Amino acid sequence: MATFDVLLPVKNGVDYLAEALDSICLQTFRDWRVFVLDHGSTDGSLEMAQAYAELDQRIVVRSLPHANGLAGLLNMGLDMCDCKYVLRQDADDVSLPGRMEVLAAAMGADPELVLVGSLGDVIDASGRKIGLLDMPTGIHGVLTATPFRTPVAHPTVAMRLDALRCMDAKYGVDFIGAMPADRRMDVPGLAEDYFLFGQLALVSRCMNINQSLIKYRWHGANVGATKYVDQTDLALRISRYLTESLAIINNTKGFDPAPFCNHGVNLINFHGRTDFSEEYEQMRRFMTKIMPESLELQHELSYRKAISNRLKPVMAARYATHAARHGVRHVEWRTVRSWMIQDVKKQPILTLTPSGLVA
Repeated sequence: MATFDVLLPVKNGVDYLAEALDSICLQTFRDWRVFVLDHGSTDGSLEMAQAYAELDQRIVVRSLPHANGLAGLLNMGLDMCDCKYVLRQDADDVSLPGRMEVLAAAMGADPELVLVGSLGDVIDASGRKIGLLDMPTGIHGVLTATPFRTPVAHPTVAMRLDALRCMDAKYGVDFIGAMPADRRMDVPGLAEDYFLFGQLALVSRCMNINQSLIKYRWHGANVGATKYVDQTDLALRISRYLTESLAIINNTKGFDPAPFCNHGVNLINFHGRTDFSEEYEQMRRFMTKIMPESLELQHELSYRKAISNRLKPVMAARYATHAARHGVRHVEWRTVRSWMIQDVKKQPILTLTPSGLVA
């Protein structure tokens, strides 16, 4: 049994697969095994992975062309695991050499920690740094961010396998079961990571290390680029679902997180509404009642208040006050900036309609 089993799904990712696999092979922590989960590649990815497997017996290749979406593929991978920690790695990303060592130390230091992620650098197709992978840090950061955004970057994650199996936690399914059976969501793809990690945050200890451990590649084939509207719409539905589940668990009145969500560093347009002060007070009462008092909660409430008014001068002033008190976070600044320049930016602001989000 290895300390880490790495789940590395690939479908036609031959351009970057070698660099991804090399980044695992070069880890300073040596007790690992990789499951390359090929989802029907036709570009030579499968053959490349098999060539790596011939050189290193820790690399195991599985051809799974008929898996039901990415969630189904990763769940098949979870069933194969026999390890302490499950590590995620995408076929176009690069793990820094000390990644496993840092994550293993974090898990070993806190036996109650079920999931640990990290920060990262965003790179383009050529490997040039173009941004930051910014996630909430601190022991309560993942929990307080969960109603509003994906709180963990999927390819940075390590999870404690025995805890997952004890909870029957898998990708794409509601494993906490707070919602009535006839209303439970199924998420086979696009945001299966948010659905899993959000539920884990509600019922277990999860955190992000305040350290960059991966290079996250952004290129034209990313799902966030090719299916932006569909992915954001699903993420919003998950935000509402998780918030309602949390309210049911705690037997209290919930709130609608939609006015405060910043999925894909964008706010949602509500047909010209600008003031969400009443909704903010409902949200604040809920969060302070349900969540532990912490610096992370104070930060989250301060930022959500800043974006609760869509008038640009008001939002700008409130954000400046927030940043002066709590510091500048890349994702928060990009969200505010996105709203300020919505008339000239390429990616449209989405509007919420009865049938969902539309561009």
